Amino acid sequence: MIRNITFVLILALLLVSTIVVARTLMFGARQNSVDDVTGIEIDQHATAKRLGEALSFKTVSLAGGEVAAEEFLRFHTFLETTFPLTHGELKRESVNDHSLLYTWQGSDSQLKPVLILAHMDVVPVKENTATKWTYPPFSGVVASDYIWGRGALDMKQSLMAVMEAIEYLVDRGFKPNRTLYLAFGHDEEIGGHNGAAKIAELLEARNVQLEFTLDEGSAIVEGVIPNIARPIALIGLAEKGSLTLELTARGEGGHGSMPPKHTAVGKLARAIHLLETHPMTAEIRRPFSDMFEYLALEMPFLQRMVVANRWLFHPLLIRRLESSRATNAAIRTTTAFTMLQGSNAHNVMPSEASAIGNFRILPGDTVESVLKHVRSVTHELDITVKKIRTASEPSRVSATDTFGFAVINKTIRQVLPDAAVAPSLVVTGTDSKHYETISENNYRFVPMRVGPEDIKRIHGVDERIGIENYSEIIRFYVQFLMNSV
Repeated sequence: MIRNITFVLILALLLVSTIVVARTLMFGARQNSVDDVTGIEIDQHATAKRLGEALSFKTVSLAGGEVAAEEFLRFHTFLETTFPLTHGELKRESVNDHSLLYTWQGSDSQLKPVLILAHMDVVPVKENTATKWTYPPFSGVVASDYIWGRGALDMKQSLMAVMEAIEYLVDRGFKPNRTLYLAFGHDEEIGGHNGAAKIAELLEARNVQLEFTLDEGSAIVEGVIPNIARPIALIGLAEKGSLTLELTARGEGGHGSMPPKHTAVGKLARAIHLLETHPMTAEIRRPFSDMFEYLALEMPFLQRMVVANRWLFHPLLIRRLESSRATNAAIRTTTAFTMLQGSNAHNVMPSEASAIGNFRILPGDTVESVLKHVRSVTHELDITVKKIRTASEPSRVSATDTFGFAVINKTIRQVLPDAAVAPSLVVTGTDSKHYETISENNYRFVPMRVGPEDIKRIHGVDERIGIENYSEIIRFYVQFLMNSV
C-alpha cells in the first residue's frame, strides 16, 4: 500500500515537473525583430538649444487652478516662430484660452485619425529646493551632455520632439494619409479638466472617433526591473485611478493631563494603522500580467519558470512582487496617508482629528470598492470617511492586438533596437483618461531613458534629459508618424 502511494506521488511529481518545464520553455516569444531605421539625421546642437528655450517658460500649474496666462501665451508664440513650416501646414486652434489643438489633415477620410498628446504645464519648483539645482530650474541650460530644467522629463521634451518631428517631415514633403491631431493641454499636472478634457469635448462634438492615442506615462527603464539588464520599453496600456479620502475621528477635547482611554488622535492613528496593515488584495491583472509574456525570454530560467507557472507559484510570486514598492503598486490599489491635522497645541486634546489618504486604484477595482474597503476596515472605530477632491476611476485596459500597439512596437524596434518591448501599467495619472469616449485604445509611452536616479528627478531637483536621448525621441516620433499616418 505504502509502495503504491509512493509510486503515485512520484508519478504526480514527475507530471507536474514536466508541465512546469514545458510551460516555461514555451512561455513568451514576443520580441520580433525588424530592420533598423537609418537616415533620420537630427541636428543635436540645434534641437537641444530649442528645447532649452522651451524650458525657460514658467508654464507652471498651481494647485489652486490659477493659470500663468502670460507665460502660456508667450510659449504659444515661441512654438509658432520656432516651427514655421509646421504652423504653415497644420491648423492650430486655441482651446479654453490656453490649450492648443493642431490638425494635420490626411488625404484618406476613411482612415480614423491618430492623436498625440503632450502637456505644456509643469509642476512648481519648491522655494527651499531652488538653490539645490546645478543650474537654475528655468534656465534651460545645455551643458555636460544634458538639457537642464523643469519640464525636461515631464513633458516639454515630448511636446518639442513631436514638433521637431513634424517640422522635419514637412520640410521633406511628407503628406499624411491619416489625419493627425496634436493635443497640448495646459493643466495636466492638476488633472487636465480645463485643458485635455475641453479638447476631448470639442473633438467629440465634431464626431471625431480616433484610431488610438499616444501620450506620456511609460518610458524606457534601465536597471529598474530586477534580473533584466536589457533596457525595457514599457508601453502603458492603462493607468490607475485616484481617490482622496478624509478620515475624521472624534473624541473628548480638553487638557492633555487628564486624557480618556482613547483620544481622537489615538482612534485616527489606529485607523491608519489598520488600513496600512490591511491593504486591498494583491492580484496580477492585465496589463501587468501581459508584461510577463513579453519579457519572459529576458528573464533567468528560474524566474521565467515562476511567472510561466503562476497556477502553481502564485503565492510565491505575489510575495516577491509585494517586496518592491514599484511592483507592489502594479498589483494592488495602494494606500498612502499624506496629511494629518489635530490640536494646535502640544498639551491640548483635539475633539476632532483628521487624516488625508490617497488611494491609487488598480484596474478591476473601483472608487466604490475602495470606499467599501476603507469603511469595512475602520467600522469599529467610529471614523467618518469622506471623499474629497475629484475622484477618477481606473482607465480601460487597451488591447495589444491593434494597429496602434503594433505601430508603437514596430517603431521602438526600428529606432531603439537595444530595447525589449513590453506592455505596462501606469501608476500615475495622465491626460489620456479624458479621451476614452472618442478612442477605444489609449497608449502611454515616451522613449526617454530612465534609470533609478532619473526617477527622482521627475518633479524633483535637477530635472534633465540627455542630448543623445532627446535626439532618439525626435527620431522615434519621425518614424512613428511615417508608420502611423
